[in-house]
Amino acid sequence: MNPFLLPSPTAVVIAFIELLKSGELLLDIWESSSRVFAGFALSVLIGTPLGLVLALSPRWRWSVDPLLQFLRPIPPIAWIPLTILWFGLGNGPAYSLTMIASFFPVVLNVYFGVSRIDPQHLDVARAFGATAGQRLREVIWPAALPSILTGYRIGFGTAWMAVMAAEMVASHTGLGYLIQVSQNMLRTDRVLVGMVCIGFVGFLFDRAFLKLQEHWVRWA
Repeated sequence: MNPFLLPSPTAVVIAFIELLKSGELLLDIWESSSRVFAGFALSVLIGTPLGLVLALSPRWRWSVDPLLQFLRPIPPIAWIPLTILWFGLGNGPAYSLTMIASFFPVVLNVYFGVSRIDPQHLDVARAFGATAGQRLREVIWPAALPSILTGYRIGFGTAWMAVMAAEMVASHTGLGYLIQVSQNMLRTDRVLVGMVCIGFVGFLFDRAFLKLQEHWVRWA
């Protein structure tokens, strides 16, 4: 086939070695990973307590849930123009897009995990004199943890996809930027290197989350 349309595996391997030797590939992987972890951490810090509040407070659920359901269908890539206006080029749009992409899976899975707890478990805890903090720590959190960790895993995966779109448009480093520059240079072999690295690194992160799930909620 035309090597411009689909380079041979040998050409892709050669391009991979070139990028690896220059240090460019490792730097791009590091930049993309750091942006995803930063945005994901923000979504966890905000989304986890919000999901708990929505599940435990009907008043908050009545007032906040419609707004969440309105914003949730908007794809993260649609936020790129606004994030560039607000934060300029660089890490700002990447952080915000990864946070938006992972925020809703985190919130919804926390809400689902807490809301499906058997009310009798909470009644038993109250009967034994457990305080609100003890019920949260000893009953609610352990029971909802499998669903919460699933939300974290899904959220991180969506954040990993979203950061590539952000880097293609509003960044000068990262795997997404590598693909964009390689396309402009008509280096299809480097484009495929970037795609393979995105898939492989994303797979490693997913396996790591799965191992953490198996370790923390082995009983589930």
